[in-house]
Amino acid sequence: MSTPHFEPLGDDALLVRFGERIGADTNAQVHRLAARLRDRSPCWLRDLVPAYASLAVFFDADRLPNGDAHAAVGDTVAALLSDPSSRPSADSVLHEVPVCYGGEYGEDLVEAAQALGLDAGTLIARHSGPLYTVAMIGFAPGFPYLLGLDSALALPRLATPRTRVPAGSVAIGGAQAGIYPRASPGGWRLLGRTPRVLFDVARAQPALLQPGDRVRFVPIDEATFRDMAGSP
Repeated sequence: MSTPHFEPLGDDALLVRFGERIGADTNAQVHRLAARLRDRSPCWLRDLVPAYASLAVFFDADRLPNGDAHAAVGDTVAALLSDPSSRPSADSVLHEVPVCYGGEYGEDLVEAAQALGLDAGTLIARHSGPLYTVAMIGFAPGFPYLLGLDSALALPRLATPRTRVPAGSVAIGGAQAGIYPRASPGGWRLLGRTPRVLFDVARAQPALLQPGDRVRFVPIDEATFRDMAGSP
């Protein structure tokens, strides 16, 4: 277990940094601490923003004792980390995300398979096989950075990003997997597309996927995609 370092992040946040590199073990530490803080729910806690190797803890300084608010929050975090009885509740959600691979839904599938020395079917099987973890949300509202990609499937981003990537596009960028929640520019390699709506401001929780959740990709055919998307 990495020893965390505390850094002030403006006047109302403390950054708890567990490391500098992307890794499943480090990211798990981030999510365990976030879950512990949510369970404890101190009156001063305003928000938690997990990243790959750090957790930003936003606080209301007016609800903390007079003095150094960052130090007070750091003391609470340190106590939680050192208390073996402080175990977070198991609230991680498993999402099965249907994906139509290739063709107009995944423009880069065939080229990506060739670059990896695979056929398209093998790439689909190896991409959809793992259980992924939502390491963090970033880049755009609701965009999940997913840990768990088979390391043999890592591919560099496109040399020239697209000016528009369709909403729901399932993609690989380096050693990461992700899903574009809405149409936007992007340079990741597109393998397929999901009919699931990842971000909707009309929902009570706009982002479908939350940090720490699990994701399994389920291959579907074009007819099923159109049916699930409500297309004629």
